[in-house]
Amino acid sequence: MTTRQNRKQKVARSAGRRMATTASGAAAAVGVGIVAVGMGTIFAGMVRAAFRAERAVDDGPDDLLTVPADEPRRSRVQTVDGAHLNVEQYGPSDDGSVDSGSDDDIVVMVHGWTCNIAYWYPQINHLASTRQVVAYDQRGHGGSDLGRARPTIAMLGQDLDAVLSEVVPEGRRAVLVGHSMGGMTIMSWAAQHPEKVGTLVSEVVLTSTAAKAVMQNHLLIPVDLPRYTKPFEATVGKLVTSVPLPLPRTNRGSWLSHYIALGPNARKAHVDFVDEMIMACPPRSRAGWGSAMGKLDVTAGLEALSVPTTVVVGTDDRLTPPVHAQQMADVLRRNGNLRDLVILDGIGHMSSIEADVRYNELLDGVLADTRRSDDALSSPATSTANS
Repeated sequence: MTTRQNRKQKVARSAGRRMATTASGAAAAVGVGIVAVGMGTIFAGMVRAAFRAERAVDDGPDDLLTVPADEPRRSRVQTVDGAHLNVEQYGPSDDGSVDSGSDDDIVVMVHGWTCNIAYWYPQINHLASTRQVVAYDQRGHGGSDLGRARPTIAMLGQDLDAVLSEVVPEGRRAVLVGHSMGGMTIMSWAAQHPEKVGTLVSEVVLTSTAAKAVMQNHLLIPVDLPRYTKPFEATVGKLVTSVPLPLPRTNRGSWLSHYIALGPNARKAHVDFVDEMIMACPPRSRAGWGSAMGKLDVTAGLEALSVPTTVVVGTDDRLTPPVHAQQMADVLRRNGNLRDLVILDGIGHMSSIEADVRYNELLDGVLADTRRSDDALSSPATSTANS
């Protein structure tokens, strides 16, 4: 083969490589473009749906959302890995300064993702005059440390165990009330400590929550988007929940919070309260816990709930829609531990705020049941003593 022929072959091979590289780059660019178009269409659809939705009803303030009049008893509870949780106790104390209800079961309230203790103000304001109520900020929320370890669902249950060890005296029991990630926390705790469920807890209320597949079943993405957006829905879900970007503060920002977290006919007082609470959550905490919930499976904890359990959900919950509540209720019913399945018509994810009066009535019923149960347990001993 001549030198000229060799040179021609090298030139041909070089040209071929350049063409392949160009084609590859073009294909990659097309792929990136398709992804960008698909994801952009989804985000635009969500924003458009939020802006087209009914505006919140401005009918004045909700007194149940006010800061509780009595100053709480605050403490710092240390977790197994050294982080500190902000814990607040309201109502009668065990030191004898207030007698009313001091022997009743203690209500322990566990808030959800991007919230804080203030989420429970409607229930604290309703119950604390006669009941001991404990609420704490989840890791990385409110006044609690995030800690150095990567957030996991198991960690939520460990934190709850540390709080219960601190606030429930020996011989007393707790009524556990969890919302969203707080319900997952309770189930995580039960999975890790099934032997404690029947002795330390009298009843459970699981509110707007899920035991598994929470990222696979949300209803945030409008159903009328083009078919080509379907492959990108999971990626958008991860971006919304797991990217630690600051949330923009705009005049219309609360419209998106309304669309995501509350029902279509929510009150403006509720939307503004929820929007402010979500905005206060640090981006790193929001992203860390959002990522952790992507791996959610606490069905073992659901199976371990051996006490009467009430499941609550709103019909318009986009984050944990009623399918989750039905699945949990089926398991609890099969095991003989379903107290009630309560479906709140027209209510979104922040159900115990949006339907605070009805929710408080529901809690009154749960607590009345625990009191009757406690009376029944104590009556045999009383009879024996009287005989």
